Parts: sequence; C-alpha cells; structure tokens
Amino acid sequence: MISKDGLQQGGENLGKLSFLNNPQPSMGDQVMRNNRQEPSFYVVRDDLLHPLVNGNKARKLDALLPLLEYSSVTDVVTCGGCQSAHAAAVAVSCAERGLKSHLLLRGEQPATLTGCNLISTLYGNVSYVPRSLYARREEMLLKHAHLVAGNGGLVFSLADLEASLFSHGCGEHSSHADSLTKRSKKVAIINEGAGDAAALLGVVRLVEYLSQDHLFGKNQQLKIIIDSGTGTTAVGFGIGAVCLGLPWEVTAIMLANTIDGYRKKEESLISEFRRCFTLHISEQVLTGLEPGLVHWVERSSPRKFGNILKGEVEICQKIAQETGILTDPVYTLAAWELATQLCQEECAKVVMLHTGGTLGMFGLAQRYKSYFEMLKDEYCR
Repeated sequence: MISKDGLQQGGENLGKLSFLNNPQPSMGDQVMRNNRQEPSFYVVRDDLLHPLVNGNKARKLDALLPLLEYSSVTDVVTCGGCQSAHAAAVAVSCAERGLKSHLLLRGEQPATLTGCNLISTLYGNVSYVPRSLYARREEMLLKHAHLVAGNGGLVFSLADLEASLFSHGCGEHSSHADSLTKRSKKVAIINEGAGDAAALLGVVRLVEYLSQDHLFGKNQQLKIIIDSGTGTTAVGFGIGAVCLGLPWEVTAIMLANTIDGYRKKEESLISEFRRCFTLHISEQVLTGLEPGLVHWVERSSPRKFGNILKGEVEICQKIAQETGILTDPVYTLAAWELATQLCQEECAKVVMLHTGGTLGMFGLAQRYKSYFEMLKDEYCR
C-alpha cells in the first residue's frame, strides 16, 4: 500500500512516497475491492523462486531444460553481458541437471568477480568475448558450439528442436531426437536472454497458476506490469492470457530496445509459437494470437540500457526498508514506478511481476561505486 502523502507524483518522485507491505493480501473473490482506502498493487514474488536464478529466467528455463534433457543434450552454449542474469541462470540450472554450460560474456573480465559474473564463473565455463565479435552473436554462438562439440558431436538450435519435437508430439521420439542419442556430445544453443518460443511455455504455466480461483481467478480485470529486457516474459504473459481467456492487460516497460524492436520481437515470438503449437491449440485461440498482446511503454526516466540515475539506489533502499522487497535500478524499479503510478488511477487492479535482480545489485555496486557510497553517507549514522 502507498500512503496518501505525495500521491500523483510520478515515478521519479518515489522518494516522497511511503510504502507498506501487506503480507496477507486479499485474494480470490476479495481481490482489491473498490472500497480500499489507500492505493495499492500486488507484487508477484517470482524473485523468491531460486536463491541464484532470477524469476523470469527460471520460468523460461523451466520450459527449455526439459526439452534439452528429452533430447539427451550434454552441453549448452549461450551468451550475455559481463553481469548477465541470463548467463548465470543457465550456468546454475544446467549444473543442477548435470549439463555443462559454456558462457560467452561480452567485454573484459572484471578485476573482482561479483554478482552474476561470479555465479557464472563458479557454475559454468566462462569465456570473455571482444565487443566487436559479440556484435555478431549468431555467428559467434554457432562457431563456439561447434568448437565444444568437436568432430563427433552435433550442434543444433532450439528452433530446430522445437519444430522437430512438437510436430511429432511430446510422446514420440523424432528421428532428429534419436540421432542425438548416438552422438558423444550434443550441444544446444540458447539465444541471448532465452528469447525462444519454447521458453514461452514456462511463462504460460505461471499465468495458469496465477489464474487459479484462490489467487487472482479468471474474471478479474488486471493490469500486469513487467520490466522487459528481451520482451519474452511479457509476450509469454500475453499469450497465456489469450490461451486461458483472461481479461488481463499486459504492460511492459521497454528497457533494452526501441518500440519497433519490441514489436518485431513480439511478432516473431507469436509466429514461432503458432508454428510450433498449431496441433495443440484450438482454432479460436490461434485466431486471438496476433501482435498487439502487449502494451509497450517507455520508462518514466528513459536511459541507455544498463545505466542507473542518481538517487535510484536510495529509492531501492527506501522500498527495501519499508516493505522488505528488494528492487534494482535497472529492471524491477522501473516496474515498481509504473505500478505505483497506475494503482493511483481510478480503481485499477495492478499486479507487478517481480522478476528478480538481487545478484545484479552486486555488479551495479562495483560499477557505480559513488552512488552506493552515498548510502553510507546518508543512512549509516
């Protein structure tokens, strides 16, 4: 809940607001009745799914990894920035399942390993790649995957495996899957951010869970707020809402691309999803799966992806101290800002998906030392 003092201030003035966490909110039929006295929004704590893996990453890998295990994959190759939460998630999740991960990280190794970079190094096999080479991601990933596979191994993309598996049905082994079992090394390439159609199933599963009667139900008109890197999680939420016939409006804050880039990504994911799952989805649902499922919006204070602004670390600290919920300046603070704004408008029922970001704070503290030094100056008295 949000105190009345300083309402209608907008995202950049969160420091003027006070927040209160209600650990036992009304659910089911009682979801935010119109007679509430204070503006409020729900926070889905997907950040608590795993101690080292961001919630949105865990959801996508929840769908991808069984697909790889089904095909007897031995190694996974992926890429990301130096402090990539995706790379760390792949490293941890693969290690938990006995798979080897090979992570191509952009830039140079930091002097001190910390945050996602440290976790990636502990759990996976890390190689640092010059930015000029990283700019050609597909070529870079394919070349490294063949290096890992060696002469007797096999390299494939998730798109190839998706098309093969889902056209035959999950209960049957395709000839492609059978050929994998005969190779000594089977190397799968996961795109940056796991932006693949199969990953959408993990997000759809979350939507199905949240739509249970004792949670948000299927009849509540909700505004779902999601911070977006690749945009895959937001598109997955939109697809899930259509597949389940939910009156949910998905709004995504654009953090790493332009609106044209996100719309193209949405169109591509929907097209790939329709192609893979045509045999498993009714014609009525397929008709509803068209671009426009997600409402893409700018952050209240736009900036180059990965940058943070002065004062945002203190706002994250304030939210953490008042609610026990940790946000980060790059991703989840953007969602918190928009949720705060929307819950003050009329009687909107707002739900923020907390995707994670705890490990990312360690990397930010290393990069933005002066901003984090201010925490000591102002609050540690």
